[in-house]
Amino acid sequence: MEFLKNKVVVITGGSDGIGKALVELALNSGAKVATCARNHDKLYQLQTLYSGKPLHTEVSDVSKEDDCKRFIQHAIENFGGIDILINNAGISMRAELKEADPSVIRKVMGINFFGMVYCTKYALDSIVSRKGTIVGVSSVAGYRGLPGRTGYSASKFAMQGFLESLRTELLQSGTHVMWVCPGFTASNIRNAALQKDGSSQGYSTLDEAGLMTAEQCALITYEAIGKRKRTLVYTFNDRRTIFLSKFFPGFADKMAHKFFYKNNELVK
Repeated sequence: MEFLKNKVVVITGGSDGIGKALVELALNSGAKVATCARNHDKLYQLQTLYSGKPLHTEVSDVSKEDDCKRFIQHAIENFGGIDILINNAGISMRAELKEADPSVIRKVMGINFFGMVYCTKYALDSIVSRKGTIVGVSSVAGYRGLPGRTGYSASKFAMQGFLESLRTELLQSGTHVMWVCPGFTASNIRNAALQKDGSSQGYSTLDEAGLMTAEQCALITYEAIGKRKRTLVYTFNDRRTIFLSKFFPGFADKMAHKFFYKNNELVK
């Protein structure tokens, strides 16, 4: 990842899973990295592991505007500006709407959508001045509404609409705006997914042995950033789902229903 050398990369949600892999690959490629998460201990471990590397970590809740503003300001103060912002922080849910407390959807939207809005807003001037890149880590759920994930799908649809609008606003600025859609990845997102009462699921219903690793996902993401891709959907299955949803929506409804209920991907 030669293009990352001496670049300033800001990554939200960098203490676990894909976010942590993004942090590590950027640092090992010679970038200066700022990341945030809610878990102090995990950030401390990351800082200790990469002692001596240009890494700034900060405890932040991206659903809070003031936390995002402070984190972005500190990243700029530490490294002089921002070249790449990767809005990675996210949380999922596992509950049908009829049983889910509205606070669950509010929390998912706060982290997945508004966290991206806040960080992007406060980083925007610096990124535009450097003709840099803004990235949203989205999902097939941003193209296809998924059962048991009403709030999650809403947040990813919103993310993609926001970034598409911003891309158009910045079309002549030299700034790159994109989103990427990893498939099922071996990460913590299913363990942390919110159940109907807002508690964490605490386990994964999938056999994660054959899933894409967070490290593979990070590599694909940076390759897409380096090539300034418009969007990238990582897996064939997700590309097929998007195609079917666009051209055969009724059939896609049935397939999505069958998959998620058959695989016990809904927690009741």
